[in-house]
Amino acid sequence: MQRIRRSRGWSQEELAFESGLHRTYISGIERGARNPTVTVLKELADALGVSAASLLELEQPIQSRS
Repeated sequence: MQRIRRSRGWSQEELAFESGLHRTYISGIERGARNPTVTVLKELADALGVSAASLLELEQPIQSRS
């Protein structure tokens, strides 16, 4: 989410305004301190103009340990 938000040149406050959520909640999600519900995920995706699935994609693949 942070990558997409930054690619649009938006601050957390702008995303909060567009999504109807509080800025500190956006910050908590980006830091991994909060887990959004499916409803919140949809609101964020709509505000960013992307699919909810795209917000769930990992930036880097998980490396398996051998």
